Amino acid sequence: MPTNQQRREAAKRKLERQLVRREEAARQRRQRLLIVGVVAAVLVVAGTVLLITTRKSDSASGGGNGGAASGSGTPTSTTPSTPCSYPTASAAKTVKPVNAPTNLSPENKGTVDVTLTLNDQPVPVTLDRATAPCAVNSFLSLASQGFYNSTDCWRLTSSPGLNILQCGDPSGKGNGGPGYTFKGEVTATTKYPVGTIAMANSGPDTNGSQFFIVYKDSTLDPSYTVLGTVSADGMKVVDAVAAKGVAKNAQDGPPNEKVAISSVTVPENATAGTGSYPSTAASGAASSGAASAPPASGTTSPGASGAATGGTPTTAASTG
Repeated sequence: MPTNQQRREAAKRKLERQLVRREEAARQRRQRLLIVGVVAAVLVVAGTVLLITTRKSDSASGGGNGGAASGSGTPTSTTPSTPCSYPTASAAKTVKPVNAPTNLSPENKGTVDVTLTLNDQPVPVTLDRATAPCAVNSFLSLASQGFYNSTDCWRLTSSPGLNILQCGDPSGKGNGGPGYTFKGEVTATTKYPVGTIAMANSGPDTNGSQFFIVYKDSTLDPSYTVLGTVSADGMKVVDAVAAKGVAKNAQDGPPNEKVAISSVTVPENATAGTGSYPSTAASGAASSGAASAPPASGTTSPGASGAATGGTPTTAASTG
C-alpha cells in the first residue's frame, strides 16, 4: 500500500505531465493561429493583386478584350505621324462581321457631326479629326457598315473618379470588337472633361470598336484616345440613363435601364478624303481643359472645320 509520500510524488508527476501536455497543446494552438494568419495575409495580398490587375485589364477594350476606362494607366501613344494601320486581331474577338477601314490616309483636319440614336433619342456627337484621325476614321467606317446598330451600352460606372457609359460591343459583354486594332492617339496632356467621347482599350494600342462617354467629373490618366464631344442635348440623354444607376446598386456594371443604340447616322462621304501626315493640327478642346457641360458642337484648331463636315447624313441599315 503506497505511503502518503509516494501518493504525493505520484500526484506531482501526474501534474507535471498535465502541465507538459497543456503547454504542448498551447504551443500547437499558437502555431495553428500563426499559420492561419499567414494564409489570411497571403489571401488578402492575392485579392488585392487580382483587384489591381482586374482594374488595369478593365481599362478598356476596343478591338481586344473589352473592359472600360479605369483611373490609372500610362499614355499609350501620340497622334500617328504616318497613315493609319488596322492590323487584324484574334478572330475569336470578332462578334459581328465587319471590314476594316480601307482608307489609310484619312482627313486629319476638321470635324464630323454624327448622331447616335440612344434609346430612340438623338445624341449628337462631334468627332475631331485633328485630335484622332485614325480613331475617327475607324468609328465612321464601323458606323457606316451598321456595326453599332442594335447594340447595347453594357457598362455604367458611378464611382469617385470614374463616371462613364461604355458602348460599342455587339456582344454586350465587354470583350467583343471588330476583329482589328489600331494605335492610340493621345498626348501627356489629354484630358476627359464631361461630355468627352473616347475609345476604350485593354492596353496600349488595342483600340477597336468600344467607346465611352464621360457624364460626370472623372479622373483618368491620358491612356484613352479622344474621339470628340457629345452635345449638351445629347448629354441630357446620357444623364437620364446615369440617373437610374447601376444594376444591383453597384458602382460598376450593367445600367439599371437597358441602353440600346439603334443606329448611328454619319455624313455620306465621311470616310472619303486624304490627309497629309504628319498632322500639324493642335489638339481640340475635347482633349484639354475641363467643362461642367459639353459644348453644343465640337471645337478644333481655328479654321479646322469646313468641308470635312459636309455631306448628306445617312443612316446605315441595321444588321441586327
